[in-house]
Amino acid sequence: MTEIAPRVGKPGEVAHADPKNVRRAAWAGLVGTALEQYDFIIYGTASALIFSKLFFPSISPVAGMIAAFSAYAIGFLARPLGGLFFSHFGERYGRKWVLVSTLFLMGAATFLIGCLPTYETAGVLAPILLVLLRFLQGFGAGAEQAGGATLLTETAPLGKRGRLASFVMVGAAFGTVLGALAWVLAQLLPDDVLLSWGWRMIFWASLFVTVGAWIIRMKMAESPIFVELKKSVDVEHAAPLKEVAKHGTKNVLKVIFMNWGISTQSYTYQVFMASYLITFVGVDKHFVPNVLLYGALFGSAAAYLMGLLSDRFGRRRMFLVLAGAAILIQFPAFMAVNTGSHFWIIVVMALGFITAAQGITAVTMSFFPEMFGARYRYAGVTLGREFSSIIGGGIAPLVAAGLMAWFFNSWIPVAGYMVLTMVVSFLVARTVPETVNRDLQILTDARPGEARPGLTAANDAAASRVAA
Repeated sequence: MTEIAPRVGKPGEVAHADPKNVRRAAWAGLVGTALEQYDFIIYGTASALIFSKLFFPSISPVAGMIAAFSAYAIGFLARPLGGLFFSHFGERYGRKWVLVSTLFLMGAATFLIGCLPTYETAGVLAPILLVLLRFLQGFGAGAEQAGGATLLTETAPLGKRGRLASFVMVGAAFGTVLGALAWVLAQLLPDDVLLSWGWRMIFWASLFVTVGAWIIRMKMAESPIFVELKKSVDVEHAAPLKEVAKHGTKNVLKVIFMNWGISTQSYTYQVFMASYLITFVGVDKHFVPNVLLYGALFGSAAAYLMGLLSDRFGRRRMFLVLAGAAILIQFPAFMAVNTGSHFWIIVVMALGFITAAQGITAVTMSFFPEMFGARYRYAGVTLGREFSSIIGGGIAPLVAAGLMAWFFNSWIPVAGYMVLTMVVSFLVARTVPETVNRDLQILTDARPGEARPGLTAANDAAASRVAA
């Protein structure tokens, strides 16, 4: 029999999800991830548009762009370290504790970036401080999305995990919308004003999102699965990272490679494409934030829809469908973008957000937590997602820029790179069992046959103990 944490209450009794807690958890995941994505989008856009001038002005424009993207990548290198640190506490003290802590760290780092001196006033100290704050930004983000996804998946009523967990990515899309709108408004300023204090206002504005997210997260309840787990497992003296290393390494590796293509394509669209459109297609830089805005609006709708469809048709099936679409569209997408047509650029960016940036990621918000056992779910999801960020999103803009330089400004290697990483994700996903409606009290990782499509709360208890 598969190992399950002892249930509380009479045999056959079903603990129904508290609608108020579900709503609060959904808002907490949405607003918190909106802040994370706002932070990353405004930083990524600044890297593409102005940071090379403000912090790396003594080198060539291309080298400045690479240097700015290198500083951007530092945040992704910090994410696994933050994931290691915060997941330990998330498994011992609860998901809520971590989500409140990471919120403040990200918000403070983003606000302080807006206070930095530039190279002109502080010399080499300016880029050093930029990299340090970028590191802290990434360190805090290391447990943010995984924490939100885990808490929402563990809080949602049976049959609605996919659509509820997708709110994390709806929030990410809204964060992109806010970041894009901030840059749209900032670019209405004269260039000299934008370069002096206009860009700072964009980073300072994160304070409002931080305060709003803090209020919501302080009111949310702890994950009911974690509350039940504490009654049967000594979580305060547990060693979740050791448990993951001993029992969950296989699934952590699968999550790393399943998320590789997603992360690569997502941040290639959201960050590198801005520089590509300006530098190689010749699009007006004022149009770029509008492109991100349109893409994110489509992505927000796609995130919820794909989460909903994953409840209906299964996580694995929806993952494979979306990954397959993301493989097929890359070469036609670059050909359409290179026409310079604003219409086709918007269409391509919308497809990028619908597939990799938001759609497929929304499916993983419930898929990845369901893959792991209750004893180390938070740690497993966090480590898998964040270590994939090193080989995925963190270096994707840098790799893409390098490929353009090495292959004489040809987009073909960039498209091939995006396809290759997603092919790996597609093939690894084929080895993972279906997880929809899996019993989240099971302490061990998902196995074939544990998923029960169509299961409702009325027969959850009767079907909870399944054969290994």
